[in-house]
Amino acid sequence: MSEFLIPSIDGQKRRALKYKEIQYLIKRLTDAGNNATDEKKLREEIEKAKGMFTITSVMALVKGGIFEMGDKHGDLEVRSKPVHIVQLSYDYYIGKYEVTFNEHDAYCEATGKSKPDDDRFGREFKPVINVSWNEALKYCNWLSENEGLAKAYDCNGNLIDQNSRQTTDITKVEGYRLPTEAEWEYAARGGHKSTGDYKYAGSNSINNVAWYEDNSGRKTQQVGQKAPNELGLYDMSGNLWEWCQDWYNYNYYEKSPRENPVNLNPATERVMRGGYYNSQIECQIADRGDSRPGRGYPNLGLRIARTRK
Repeated sequence: MSEFLIPSIDGQKRRALKYKEIQYLIKRLTDAGNNATDEKKLREEIEKAKGMFTITSVMALVKGGIFEMGDKHGDLEVRSKPVHIVQLSYDYYIGKYEVTFNEHDAYCEATGKSKPDDDRFGREFKPVINVSWNEALKYCNWLSENEGLAKAYDCNGNLIDQNSRQTTDITKVEGYRLPTEAEWEYAARGGHKSTGDYKYAGSNSINNVAWYEDNSGRKTQQVGQKAPNELGLYDMSGNLWEWCQDWYNYNYYEKSPRENPVNLNPATERVMRGGYYNSQIECQIADRGDSRPGRGYPNLGLRIARTRK
């Protein structure tokens, strides 16, 4: 049986639905009733619709393991090579969905921060965009504080343990945080439930699992509409890039640690993963990108993670 973790939003695991959310839920259920071919599919659609609200932040368990990290299909840049064996010696949780505007707007309202621009893509269940890496950490710390957990980051963006001491050991971090680059790729590959060496997260057919230039209208789409991968994770390929914990180094794989790697050596950019709604090749699991952490971008969002204790 799968294990999940549900972070609270605004200090509550349950909250009253907004009017627009109720409208959306009614539409989803009506459409499901009209289109479902049998009762089983109808139930599946109903459960999926219900899960879009208080549980868009639900996190799936990823059990530690060993995997091949990097470009195994041979059509990416040097930055995604060489292929190398990586071991993750611990279990962790990772968001089933990209963080949505609904979730991030709740954080902004609770803290008095300005809400990020949606670039006319839409809010609510669209993935949040225009959030810098630095702001993503503050969102993670806010989630931790809501649940009485030790924060993952100090005021300078360093990882800290439950005693607020700076650490380089990701297993010592208690609170919500960004996934490391290795955690992200292992999860995208299906983690301990992997069933194949897929080019995209859960499939070799990009249209099954990803929004990209040929099917997205060149804009972000509501989370969770494509098929998930083996862990039940949505939009790991396409829709938009996602911030990761690591500093970016073009040739990092040539010297990266083989156990629990995370690049903490300061550089000018942070790693981003997942591709986005424009380029098909960047939607491949192994592809790596980079952006400056001090600003947000309209093609870049985030997904949360947390070490399992």
